[in-house]
Amino acid sequence: MNHTELLRVKDLKTYFYTAGGTVKAVDGVSFDIKEGTTLGLAGESGCGKTTVAMSILNLVPHLLKVDGKQPKYAVSEGETGREVDFKGIEPVRERQDGIKFTRFQHVASKGEIVGGQIWYKGMDLLQLSQEKMREIRGKEIAMIFQNPIPALNPMETIGFQTGEAVTAHDQTRREKLRQLVIDYLGKVELKDAKKRYKHDPHMFSGGEGQRIMVAMALISGPSFLIADEPTKSLDLIVQRQILTLLREMKKQFNLSMLLITHDLAVIAELSDYVAIMYAGKILEQSDVVSIYKHPKHPYTQGLLASVPRIYGKKGFKGLPGEPPNPLVEISGCKFHPRCPYATEACKKEEPSLSEVEPGHLAACIRVNEIPEWQN
Repeated sequence: MNHTELLRVKDLKTYFYTAGGTVKAVDGVSFDIKEGTTLGLAGESGCGKTTVAMSILNLVPHLLKVDGKQPKYAVSEGETGREVDFKGIEPVRERQDGIKFTRFQHVASKGEIVGGQIWYKGMDLLQLSQEKMREIRGKEIAMIFQNPIPALNPMETIGFQTGEAVTAHDQTRREKLRQLVIDYLGKVELKDAKKRYKHDPHMFSGGEGQRIMVAMALISGPSFLIADEPTKSLDLIVQRQILTLLREMKKQFNLSMLLITHDLAVIAELSDYVAIMYAGKILEQSDVVSIYKHPKHPYTQGLLASVPRIYGKKGFKGLPGEPPNPLVEISGCKFHPRCPYATEACKKEEPSLSEVEPGHLAACIRVNEIPEWQN
C-alpha cells in the first residue's frame, strides 16, 4: 500500500446463497481511500453499497427465517457462521398460552466473501482471525448505521451503549467512562447530555439518535469511519445539522470516511472522491468535481438527470427502467437493458473499469462515443 492510503479494497466479491439462486451483491469492487479523505459510494437501493461496508468489517450476515419445518442445516450461534446438522437435535420448544409449539430457524440467505482483498494499514482484514477483527471494529474502524433508533438496543440506556465501545477494548474506571461519554455526547451537541445520559433510546428523536450514533462511533478514536445513509429518514433541517456535524467531526478527529448514500447532494457536499455502483459493480469513479461536471458513464448521467435543478441546460427526467433482479444473470454490460446508447456489442461484452482520463475511471465500451454531459 502507498503510505497515504488508509484502506484499499481490491476485487471484492460477496455473494448470498438463497433458495432461488446466488445473489452477487458485490461482484469485483475495487477502490482505495487516502488518509483524511472521503469516498462517496452512490447508487440505487440494492446495488450493494451496504454489503461493501459490512464486508470491510467482516460482518456479512446470514439471514434466518423461522417456521415449523425442520431444516437439514442451520447456522449455529457464534461468529464462525459454522453450519450445524439438525439431525438428532431437539428443536426449540416454547410455551405460549399453555400450548407447546416447535420452532426452527431456516437459513434464508447465507452471505459469504468469496474473493478479493481488503487492506487496512498494511493488514489484509480478510485474513485476520475473528479475535483480531474484534480489536479493530469500533477502535480502528467505526460505523454509523442507517435508521439510528432501531440500531440502538432498546433495553440499554444511551450512556451505556455510547461507552460500550470503550469497555470492549480498554479497562476504564466507571466514573472516568461516564465523564468521557458525557463529553462525547456534548461534542455531537446532544442537548442536556448529562441529564439524559440514563435515558432509553425511545426517548430520542431520529436526529438525536443519529447524534448518539456519531458519538458511539467516535468515542474510541477510530481512524476510519463508515457512514451508511447518515441522513436517511430525517427532515431537511436535521439533515443539514447532521451533515455539518459530520464535517466538523471529520476535521476535528482527522478522519477518513466511506460515505454511503443514494442522495447525490449529500455525496457532493461531503466527498472528495465518488464511486458509482450498479448491480454489485462500480461503473464510474473519479474526484467529486469530475463526476458531477463531466460524468462519462450513461448511468451516472442518468442519475444526475434525475435530480431536479433550478438552473440547467437540461430539464428534469427520470432514469428509465428498474434495477435488475439480482437472481437473473445479465450478459455483457449490466446496465445495457436501461442504457439509451446500448448496442449489440454491449449485450455481449462486459466492460472493465478503465481510465478514460487521468484519474477518471469508467466501465463502458462506448465511453468515447457518448455525447458530452450538459448541466
